[in-house]
This record gives sequence, structure tokens and C-alpha cells, in this order.
Amino acid sequence: FIFTTAKKDYAEKVLDVLDPKKQLIRHCLSQRDCLCARGCYWKDLTRLGRDLAKTVALDHTIQGFPAQAANWIPVPRWGGDPRDEELLRLTLLLGQLGWAVRTWGLGALG
Repeated sequence: FIFTTAKKDYAEKVLDVLDPKKQLIRHCLSQRDCLCARGCYWKDLTRLGRDLAKTVALDHTIQGFPAQAANWIPVPRWGGDPRDEELLRLTLLLGQLGWAVRTWGLGALG
């Protein structure tokens, strides 16, 4: 999933760059899927329809997830550098989280 506060047409252009063959990203939620409060858009992870105990959100700001701060993993803002490998640095952590949830169930991370 990609979940962005950007408008759908912009998000689709970004996805064309990230996944030009449309093989990696299955779903994209955009601004219309966000909640708006006082002119600010924020992402409500419950809209994914997934168990939040098994869900993480990678984002440069927690402001997008005020209701699910425990699910947030901070990452630096992407500046368009094709050599940026920040997400690759998280593969070990994400693999360990996935293993813990599969091995010990929901209580492993809480």
C-alpha cells in the first residue's frame, strides 16, 4: 500500500516512477481517503482494513498519523535522489517485525 495526503493524480504520477511496471504496489490511498480536520489532512490507518497490530507506517512526519502514532516509523523526507537507500536500511527491522508477528502473534509488539 501507498497512503499519501497528496491528490490522486499526483500520487499516480509518483507511482509511475516508483513502480513503472505496476508489480510492487497493489493499492494507493490518496487525499480523498484521508480525514480532514481544521484544513489538515491526516491518514487514518484503519481505512486500510488491516489489523493495526500488524501494520506500520513509514513517513517523514508523525503529523499524518496522530491517531496511530505507535505504528509510525520515522524516515527522512525523500528529496528525489535516485541513490537514496534509506528504505533499504529498514529491511532488517521490517523483516524482524514481520517474523515477530508471525511467530508470537499480536502480543509480540504490544
